[in-house]
Amino acid sequence: MQRVSKIIEKGAKALQDLNLLKLLQSEITHELSSNPFQEVKSGSLGDFVVDWDSLQSQDMVLRRKCETGEEVAVSALLGPLPFTRETDTDDSVFPRNVLMKICVKKPGLRSVLQFDCEVYNKGGNGSEFDIQNAYYLQSSSAISSSDYRGPVFCDLDYRLIGAFKEYLISKGIGESLTNFLILHLHKKEHSQYVNWLKKLESMVTKDE
Repeated sequence: MQRVSKIIEKGAKALQDLNLLKLLQSEITHELSSNPFQEVKSGSLGDFVVDWDSLQSQDMVLRRKCETGEEVAVSALLGPLPFTRETDTDDSVFPRNVLMKICVKKPGLRSVLQFDCEVYNKGGNGSEFDIQNAYYLQSSSAISSSDYRGPVFCDLDYRLIGAFKEYLISKGIGESLTNFLILHLHKKEHSQYVNWLKKLESMVTKDE
């Protein structure tokens, strides 16, 4: 009786593994056959160069040196999926916004201007960015949590907010760059997701 019970248990596990394997393979096939980014503007790096973009990491880092000698660094990664109700549908090619941190350093100074921004798909075929915070840091290597880092950014005069944005655009943070970032990071995540599925498929297959 005990032997029969073990055979039944083993058979049930094999069916569960087979069902999981079929679902994984179906999802892999679907992801490889779909190309949601086909009609999207690719954008370009402009004068920026890629400083970091590991296949395993979620973020990437860009750098450029302006003619004035200023150094601009951009780090970017995808933000969380927005909360939606089960009845909501989102057919956007880019369901997640990009969280972008920009640092501007002038030659000969230790101080840094830091901007926390968010890049989003503005509808149609393009992107836009908003500044969430702006900081003046005396040194990028000595930041204290007790330091005053500026007011709530959205409370500033709208003309000052606009001037900050124009300042960043003048440093190369334009629509072509944000188009590049939002597309590249979504494609990168898609590739990582497919690789994750394949690893799970391999593990389930080995258990058979």
